[in-house]
Amino acid sequence: MNKLPDRSPARRREPVTDTQLLLSITICIFVGMYIMAMLIWGGGFKKPQMLFDILNDNAYLVIISCGLTIVMITGSIDISVGGVTALVAMVGVMILNGSNHLFDGLIASLGLAESWRIVFALIMSLLIGLAFGAVQGFLIAHLEIQPFIITLAGMFFARGMITICSVDPQKAPQDLMDILQKRIEIPWLGSVNKKGVLIPAKMEIGVVIAAVIVVLVFILLRRRKLGRGFYAVGGNRQSALMLGVNVRHTRFMAHLICGLLSGIAGFVFMMHTGAGNATNATAAEMNAIASSIIGGTLLTGGVGNVIGTFFGVLTLSTIKSIVTTSGLRDPWWQSITTGAMLSFFILLQSVVLMRKNRRRRKAKKAAPTNGDKPKDG
Repeated sequence: MNKLPDRSPARRREPVTDTQLLLSITICIFVGMYIMAMLIWGGGFKKPQMLFDILNDNAYLVIISCGLTIVMITGSIDISVGGVTALVAMVGVMILNGSNHLFDGLIASLGLAESWRIVFALIMSLLIGLAFGAVQGFLIAHLEIQPFIITLAGMFFARGMITICSVDPQKAPQDLMDILQKRIEIPWLGSVNKKGVLIPAKMEIGVVIAAVIVVLVFILLRRRKLGRGFYAVGGNRQSALMLGVNVRHTRFMAHLICGLLSGIAGFVFMMHTGAGNATNATAAEMNAIASSIIGGTLLTGGVGNVIGTFFGVLTLSTIKSIVTTSGLRDPWWQSITTGAMLSFFILLQSVVLMRKNRRRRKAKKAAPTNGDKPKDG
């Protein structure tokens, strides 16, 4: 018997998108860099706690970078996030140590325990972040003022407010910090010391908060209408309008979410340091922008992935750890290596954009013109 011909459609391999390509490169570079550090420097890099220490120190930066990724996908920018984070940390520490008489009076009148200061600090953190996000988002989206100018003013305002709140550095009481800085032990990822005792890896609560936010932002960008609107607005605003996307509302929401995440990042920063200072989170906005770019977010908008941003933070932090481990403890060496890595990824993005434009030109040439007549069947 003759076999019937296989009429099933041939499987076509889908082309790799720009987001997938940049994400894959970022992950490969981070993994390769960390393996190289383990082989060359060894020591702490071979212990799981080293990776968790990087996460503990940079949990707030992961949260800030998630907010900036959303804003940059829409083709905008926000350089006030570092100032907002520092302001929230200062206000939070003042509430914890009793410098704010309003909250102390409320706690005393309601007969609440001292630990309720943590709840009030969290509420104020969210409100401050939302206030900055709402004001800046309105000015940018509805009044169409340049994002760089508005967020630059927001950065100066936040830094100035820190000094108004307190000229002297503030420190949170140790009993409340014991609650906030409680670490989660992970025994199956521990390491054995010279005496043969297993030392479990420890992770701060802030890392869990950062991980939850990364997952939520990923779902927002990939599974929700608002997230798809961010990509549409960043890709082409006119096309987004034609598709029925409310461009002003979408841009406003991007900055509002970014402000909210900056408030959460400030609370996480306070949990990690327990101190309020005018120099807190210095250059955090630049590190967040660099992490987003390294993670594959295009400066032109329309392309980005929060998972890539997460690995961008890890890559940037690993570079700094490698530089410090190498004995180059001067701060400018970290700046040089960060600048070199950032330049590499910007160049890589330029290549990706050239690749995208070349595909578009080929698609236009292959598409039939209006004057072409269809052939008779």
